This record gives sequence, C-alpha cells and structure tokens, in this order.
Amino acid sequence: MTFDLYADLAQEQACPTGASLPEGLVSGFVDGCTEWSVRGNDRRNEARRRYIQRAQAERLQLPDALSAPLTPNVSAPLLSDWLGLEVSFKLETPWYSKDDRPFHVLDNPVRKDRVFGVPYMSAASWKGLLRWACRMQAGLREHLEVHRGSSDLWKDPGWILHLFGNEKREETTFQQGALVFYPSWFYQIGFEVINPHSREKKAGIHPIYYEVVPPGANGTLYLLYAPWPGMKDPRGLDRKEAIKRLLEAIEQLLKTYGISAKRTVGWGTAQIQEWKAYRKDTSPATAPSGTDLWNTIGAWFESGGTA
Repeated sequence: MTFDLYADLAQEQACPTGASLPEGLVSGFVDGCTEWSVRGNDRRNEARRRYIQRAQAERLQLPDALSAPLTPNVSAPLLSDWLGLEVSFKLETPWYSKDDRPFHVLDNPVRKDRVFGVPYMSAASWKGLLRWACRMQAGLREHLEVHRGSSDLWKDPGWILHLFGNEKREETTFQQGALVFYPSWFYQIGFEVINPHSREKKAGIHPIYYEVVPPGANGTLYLLYAPWPGMKDPRGLDRKEAIKRLLEAIEQLLKTYGISAKRTVGWGTAQIQEWKAYRKDTSPATAPSGTDLWNTIGAWFESGGTA
C-alpha cells in the first residue's frame, strides 16, 4: 500500500481511505519522497525540498513505550568484576554515517532506524572506532609509518585483545572480548553542503548535500566491561591498566579523532559533558573528565572488586 505524501502537489496519486502521514522520518515518508524524486528534475527538486523541510521541522524521538527498553542500562552490573560506563557528550561538529537504503531522495542520507526514523550510531561502529583509537594509542601510527602504510604485520597487544577480542580469521581461533557495546541515538537532523571547486574555474558547480546530525546534538556512549567467569587473559595482562587505557582512548576518540564518517574534514568531534561508572554494590562514580573518573574508580580495583 502506497501512502500519498504529496496530495497537495499531484492529484493523480490517490491516498487510501484513512491513511495519514507518518509521525517521523520513517519508511513511508522517505519512500514517498524517493518515488517523487525519480519523476524528473522539477519533481526531484521539490521532493528534496519537502524532505529537508520536514526533516528540519520534525521532533525526533523514540516512542515513549520503547524509549526505556531501547536505552541501554549499564547501571546494575551483575558481577563484582563487571564495570558499567556512560559517557555523555555534545557534538561540536556534524556527525554523519551513510544510511544503508539503496534508494533515497538525497544522495547522502544519514543513517536512521528504518522503523522510527531516528538517527543512530550502531554498536558495531562504536566497537570498530574504539578499537582503532586503542590501536593508535598502542603505536599503530608509528607502525604504519615504518611499514609504508601497511598494517599486515600489526598485532594487537594483550590489553586490546582482552577488551575487543581478536578479529575473525581462518588462521586464528576467535575469542570474544570483554567489552559489550550498545547503539547511541540522536534526536536532531541538519544539512551540510560540500561544494568542490573546479581547478579551472576556481568555483563550485556541483554542491553535494549531506544529511547530518548537527553540532549541539547530545549523545551517550554506553559500555559494559563484562569478562565472563573463566575468561583466559593474555599473558602479562593487567586488567586495571586495560581499563585506564580504555578511558584515555575514549577521550581521544571523541575529542580529537571524531566518531563520524569524513573525520578527515573534522566531522564527529564532541565535547564530553559527564563520565559515569557503575559497579555492583558500590555507589556510582561521576566525574567531568576521564582522568577524574579514573582517580575514583582506580580504588575499586585495589579493593578486590573489578579486577
């Protein structure tokens, strides 16, 4: 069943009886825009205009009944050697991750949940970026410089293997890491334009539009450090040092490297607003920086809890 999203523009599409516009930028609305965008330049431009207008005006949110279930709860670790982390941040530059829709009214839509129309950063994206930030901290940059940009001979140190596990390869036995990742939801949409200049004319002639999460939007990184009973640690691993280095990598990733596609132009950097840590049968720790948080939770390791 096709919903008529543009009854005010075309009378030839009949809206089914009782149909109504979706509440957010969900499949029905986007698919309707996309259908119009293939009907010639005039209608394509009008479809894009309508989509952008709706996206900027829409109040994005998860349904009330699902907001709590879809928000990760890391505040009650089940075991004394588990650790829950929440890192609240505010974007300083646009965040972008390309949507996986094969067809869209825009060339570069931001990744959104297909049902609710809410932008989100997936758990897999967090894991990949944080692993990369930890590798940079462990010397990956220097390794690439020595080996002419090749990472073939790179081997993760024990603390990274402990946190993230090893990558699935035929010549190794896969082992899951101790970290559990969750998605982050955003509730704002904006638009950016990149206008590449012609070398001959010294002017831009084909602007490229990006749908983004704009600066000022809030987000939260949720992590659960949950080594399972009997988990074998790499030789010489210090779990306390691994957590300390993880906090440092999180700060570097958010404040310096960025968590967005197009990080090379500075997108995806953020200001960290608050750090929270949770441990079983212990009062939560709250701090304005990763260093301050570590000064508090470092004692948890000394007391025989998370270790």
